[in-house]
Amino acid sequence: MTHLPPDSDAAGDGAAADWQALLAGGAPPQRPPGGRPAGTGSSSMPANAASSNAGPGDGTLGTPRAPRPGGAGSRNGNDPGRRPPTAPPTAVPVPNPAAPEGAPAGPPPARPQSGRPMTRREAREAERQREAERQREAELQGAEHDESGLNATAPALTVTAPATAPAVPTAPTAPLGVVPAERPTADADPFADLIGSDTRYRPTSEPVRDPEHAPTAPARTTGRPSRAERREMAAIEQLHAHHDEPHAPKRGRRGALGCLIALIVVVALGASAFFVLQEPISAIIERFQPAADYSGQGTGEVLFSIEDGDTGSSIGARLVDEDIVASEEAFLDAIAAKGQSPTFYPGVYRMASQMSAQAALDALLDDANRMENTVRFREGAWARDVLAEASTVLDIPIEELEAAAANPQALGLPAEATSVEGFLFPAVYTFDPDVTANDVVQTMVDRALEEYDAAGVAPEDRLRVATIASLVEREGLPQDFGKVSRVIQNRLDQGMLLQFDSTVHYGTADDSVVTTTDAEREDASNPYNTYVHAGLPPGPIGNPGTAAIQAALNPEPGEWLYFVTVNPDTGETIFTNTIEEHEAAAEQFYQWLEDHPDYGE
Repeated sequence: MTHLPPDSDAAGDGAAADWQALLAGGAPPQRPPGGRPAGTGSSSMPANAASSNAGPGDGTLGTPRAPRPGGAGSRNGNDPGRRPPTAPPTAVPVPNPAAPEGAPAGPPPARPQSGRPMTRREAREAERQREAERQREAELQGAEHDESGLNATAPALTVTAPATAPAVPTAPTAPLGVVPAERPTADADPFADLIGSDTRYRPTSEPVRDPEHAPTAPARTTGRPSRAERREMAAIEQLHAHHDEPHAPKRGRRGALGCLIALIVVVALGASAFFVLQEPISAIIERFQPAADYSGQGTGEVLFSIEDGDTGSSIGARLVDEDIVASEEAFLDAIAAKGQSPTFYPGVYRMASQMSAQAALDALLDDANRMENTVRFREGAWARDVLAEASTVLDIPIEELEAAAANPQALGLPAEATSVEGFLFPAVYTFDPDVTANDVVQTMVDRALEEYDAAGVAPEDRLRVATIASLVEREGLPQDFGKVSRVIQNRLDQGMLLQFDSTVHYGTADDSVVTTTDAEREDASNPYNTYVHAGLPPGPIGNPGTAAIQAALNPEPGEWLYFVTVNPDTGETIFTNTIEEHEAAAEQFYQWLEDHPDYGE
């Protein structure tokens, strides 16, 4: 290990005095031509003395010596080849750790003058602080350039190694918080005698700095940075990367609100399209789907009547009503599959419940299933239609049957009865082949009187009960019979007109429509016009069945005064208490008629 000569302490004391004078704001003391400050003595160290930078393990670095006087191998102020000195350097501000954050950096606190030189660790710590300060200054300068649009990135030092120039070491490190009074020139190597042949701390090239952004203090260059330096450099690079990384645009509340509005609009449009297109789409789907149908020959026995003038469509509709086939479409498809229009003969046929459409068609076309001399008619049918059906099935002239029904009292009906209407009980009748017209009519009247007697109707009340029951049968469905009977009773009790279209139809002998015209409702010449005439009509308007007779005798409790069938296909009926409610329900019925212009044809 090589040490400085004994006079090195004196040299260090003189250098420390120079730095203290500089930090105090004064000029450093003038050195004599020998290079030492006045009063410090002379050095006895020869020119070729060994460097104080000893080998590894030496923890001190000697204070740099001043240039020696002229002589071979040295360059000082008396050397004619030396470049002119530069402007006096200024002190580099060192941040004060104790100062509050954001306070301007001032000159560093003076190092206590202990008289000893800086250790290597202290020198490295000072260099790291200066390097951190330079990085902060570079970041501030880069931010200013970013704001002015002159520089897009943070300024950085550009280091270029000359291709041919020899390696020149940087200036030696000054003590912490001290700026040298005079920077050694690049051509001089005043520390060659201190460094010697040890190249671990010798720089490989002189940094070439941007003149605009170059820091005032020299950059420290070492062969390999320490672990702490590498961590610090990585943190600085991460800071720059985070600063330069573009921020992804944030979706604000407006974007979320816009997405929500768009979603609501899409859902609303979809719902509207669904409700508008639901019926057409359903119709298209049903068109391409097979019609509902039962399978097999069915079970049990059901009597089914074909009346004169029936068509395939009307027969199919009644087959569905009596649950013989599953759908009218399936029955019509079976007819179309035969390739020719079949001929249906009026009469009563033995059928089964829930037959396939093909099996039902085959049964109706088989004469073995048609009952001989059997007449069947539905509830509510007019007397004229019943007599016409009997004439067709029994092969009796219609005139004979009408004559037999012309004298109601001869048949046992009340004296006030003007016809057999309401007393031809709807049922299935089988007659002998030689039956007469009087026998046919009397058989039907006797059956009706038996039903009234069984219901407890007194003979004097038969006509009134038959009339109310006929209104119930023509105006409602079986499930609504009790409500319809109550409306009749309530309106009669309050002295209101019944205003039933069914009575007007009976008076005009036209049952092909479901509504009436203004002229028909205003026609007082029609004795059955309940829009003009108060109370019950003169007599029954059809032949009621057992259920209608029971409803006439036992109306359902309620305060209803109005009712209207809003869907003739399904028989849906709305019962109301006020005229306003009734008119609103009537609008639904008129709308249904507009939607089904072919109804009744």
